[in-house]
Amino acid sequence: MIRVLIVDDDFRVAQVQASYVAGVRDFEVVGTAHTAAQAVHLARELRPDLVLLDEYLPDAPGSSVIGLLEAAVIVISAADDPATVHRALGRGAINYLVKPFAPSVLVDRLNAFARFRRVLAGDRRLDQTDIDRAMGVLHEGDSPTASMPKGRSAVTADSIREALRSSTEAMTAQAIAEVIGVSRATAQRYLADLARAGRVDLTLRYGTTGRPEHRYEWLGTPGD
Repeated sequence: MIRVLIVDDDFRVAQVQASYVAGVRDFEVVGTAHTAAQAVHLARELRPDLVLLDEYLPDAPGSSVIGLLEAAVIVISAADDPATVHRALGRGAINYLVKPFAPSVLVDRLNAFARFRRVLAGDRRLDQTDIDRAMGVLHEGDSPTASMPKGRSAVTADSIREALRSSTEAMTAQAIAEVIGVSRATAQRYLADLARAGRVDLTLRYGTTGRPEHRYEWLGTPGD
């Protein structure tokens, strides 16, 4: 389980965020804090994996204690000025959410963080490809439709990604089309987008008819 500490000066907001986190698989809330000092104390006591940190706290700005939390930090704040965002990211926050936002926005970031941890799991040494993949996965949940080509459907894109993540082996465009219920041509367009973005591994294999077929595999472990 991914252990989460929630830090917000408003206990009602903290409760709402806790309810969002509780609804995401493999996440659990281990504590809540309402001041910067309390956040540091609980972080040292509870050893969370992730802290959801407000900037506006009564005793000190949240960004001022990021380095003391010894955990990954997502800042969640109404502060939308460049200086605050720059300071938070410069001090180590892995993401920044501006209030208010839809619950799905936070859920997307949490799921991306979980995938990021899975990519970096284990004791193996990492090469640059591993690190680049991890960083791409970490921000995969950021505005998922922002860079989507015109005419693409976010629902279809998500379905294709999920089919690839869930598969234990590389899949053809035809196989993916059958799984999610779209035409082969449609599946190929979305798969081409993912290949250009470096999200899938594209290989060529000759099928039973002797014709080459493209096979696509998600860059990560199944379910990543």
